[in-house]
Amino acid sequence: MILTDLPTAIQRSDFASDFLWGVSTSAYQIEGAAAEDGRVPSIWDTFSATPGKVRDGSSGAVACDHYHRWEEDLDLAQAMGLNSYRFSIAWPRIFNGVDAEPNAKGLAFYSKLVDAMLARGLQPWCTLYHWDLPQYLEDRGGWANRATIDAFLHYADVVSKHLGERVRHWITHNEPWCTAMHGNWDGMHAPGNKSLPLALQVCHNVLVSHGLAVPLIRANVPGAKVGIALSLHPVKAASDGAADRQAVLRHDALRNRWFLDALYGRGYPELALQLVGRDAPQVLPGDMEAIAATMDFLGVNYYFPEVVRDAPEQYPLRTSIVYPQDRQRTDFGWEVSPQGLVELLERVARDYPAGDLYVTENGSSYDDHLDADGAVNDTARRDYLVRHLAAVRDAIAAGANIKGYFAWSLLDNFEWAEGYLRRFGLTYIDYPTQRRILKQSGRWYSAFLQAE
Repeated sequence: MILTDLPTAIQRSDFASDFLWGVSTSAYQIEGAAAEDGRVPSIWDTFSATPGKVRDGSSGAVACDHYHRWEEDLDLAQAMGLNSYRFSIAWPRIFNGVDAEPNAKGLAFYSKLVDAMLARGLQPWCTLYHWDLPQYLEDRGGWANRATIDAFLHYADVVSKHLGERVRHWITHNEPWCTAMHGNWDGMHAPGNKSLPLALQVCHNVLVSHGLAVPLIRANVPGAKVGIALSLHPVKAASDGAADRQAVLRHDALRNRWFLDALYGRGYPELALQLVGRDAPQVLPGDMEAIAATMDFLGVNYYFPEVVRDAPEQYPLRTSIVYPQDRQRTDFGWEVSPQGLVELLERVARDYPAGDLYVTENGSSYDDHLDADGAVNDTARRDYLVRHLAAVRDAIAAGANIKGYFAWSLLDNFEWAEGYLRRFGLTYIDYPTQRRILKQSGRWYSAFLQAE
């Protein structure tokens, strides 16, 4: 059911005057220009070119052509009334080989992008890694090779020195679960491997690279705030039975606590280590201390809860995800649960010394269409946005120290293995013409932000 009276349920004055309001984007999903100005292939270029990997056979080669239309996109963000903008750097634009010098054209692009954000009153939030590993590193073993940690640190060093104090907020990695597990366990994402031991080693090495990058960025950028963005899910039991309740503990141990516990100095959960057994990653002396480097903030990416049942035949968690039919869902099939966001934020604030929290992604995919008058009336997405902002307000009232909200996403874009079949944007992209059309949800967000 769509609750069309919801826009009256929340207002900007419900939040602190210094609350950050933004949108999130990522390089491979919007930039295009895949072979311009020295950019080399990423694992997503390779994956997308492999038949059957992307549902519509597409790639990010053109995407939203943001590389050429960035001024229009930043003008749009400014006109909406946003005060922050989250973007990612394309590593393959910065280095074209293991021993290569930094690509001046790649650095120049992000430098002018950041300058343009600042000129428009948009606080830049830079994500260093949003899944587009250079293919030349994958050819040497990718994230499973500890040499990639060193390559990442060199990349982070160059970018943070170049952008300097113009960027005060840095996210080392976006959703290491997806990098490791979707990329190397279930094969849904690039590079498309299907090996749990490989995935767990990738995950560990990514977390080590994060921890080692934290002090490096702070040394290069005085006053920098550094964190990571995790994809987290409240985990619910499919029934009240004891077996399903135990399944929740197992699933949560690897899905959420594997990251949170390690990042906050508790090591990997013992339950998770027992479940994966011999498939656990190799941990070198000092690794766990590095991972637990004190962060300035935690980014929480939230979309939906996961409902699990006991499934003894499913190694290693002995769980399976179920999709109850009585829940409201997006057109992607994801459950719409603002209460899940409240519970998640309250849990993180309660159980971990997370300090400042930011909702760094939250959004919904619906099958949008242009109406005859040229408008996109995405009432369902607008109501999703209203209800989840109300959830953030409620979590703050319950004591969570939430400092900002970034909607996913400013633009419809290349949605990874779904190609262009899914639309998450507050702005509709007419791909044949690259025309930008602010949707009803985007218009509501703008009016909300600019209300007296």
